[in-house]
Amino acid sequence: YDETNRSVNSIPAVDNPTVTNAAGGSWLEDDAPVFGVVINGEARAYPRFIMEIREMVNDTLGGRDFAMPYCTLCGATHVWYTDRVPEDIDRPVLRTSGLLIRSNKLMYDVVSGSVFDTFLGHATNGPLYNRKIALPGHPVISTTWGEWKAAHPATTILVEAESLGRLRKTRDAKGPIFPVGDVDPRLSVHEEVLGVLAPTGEPVAFQVSKAKKYLRQGRDVSFSGVTIKESAGGLIALDQEGSPLVTHESFWFGWSQFRPDTSLWGEESM
Repeated sequence: YDETNRSVNSIPAVDNPTVTNAAGGSWLEDDAPVFGVVINGEARAYPRFIMEIREMVNDTLGGRDFAMPYCTLCGATHVWYTDRVPEDIDRPVLRTSGLLIRSNKLMYDVVSGSVFDTFLGHATNGPLYNRKIALPGHPVISTTWGEWKAAHPATTILVEAESLGRLRKTRDAKGPIFPVGDVDPRLSVHEEVLGVLAPTGEPVAFQVSKAKKYLRQGRDVSFSGVTIKESAGGLIALDQEGSPLVTHESFWFGWSQFRPDTSLWGEESM
């Protein structure tokens, strides 16, 4: 592996990206999709088109170090903390490996050489697998730049130059293009869902379009101890005490492949 060789590193991750304030983000249209993260009161927006090019960010926000992978194939962005590993382990620095499992990419750590599951945050191979390392997650909100900066006026945003001058591209939307397991027929494969582990440990999925419709009608969206609310134009999940839960917004096939025992909110009425 050669970090400077683009022929090897064809999907160039970004470490400690350059950011600007909301006013400096005027290069991005208000209706452009972004992934919003708030850690310890600090907010940052990651434009989706930059994440489609980079696919991996290693960043620090609110005093916490984390890796943020984006899988264009399953439409999922995650935040995995990398600063809470045992003291004798160096902080992982993650990259896109080029390897896939069930049409979901695998990450690798350039420090230890370990491979990580993007969707679950677990090491699946290498020294950190032997140590049973699982990275803790943090919520990500899928929304638009206009809605995010209105809700978080002090936000920062990645500068346009982090796109490396490449053209914007769009996610695959014609079904999984690589092999997956048995497809769960309860929703179409590219239906967007918000997946969450309930306080009981039960995996639960909420259909994003249906949940937003209910909330905008003033209706309650709750299931298995999880309550869904709108925030900055996106969705968040709360436990019964009102504390945020780690969520994974993705295409249905992505969530259901990795959580095949998932319950689906509202399926009794579908």
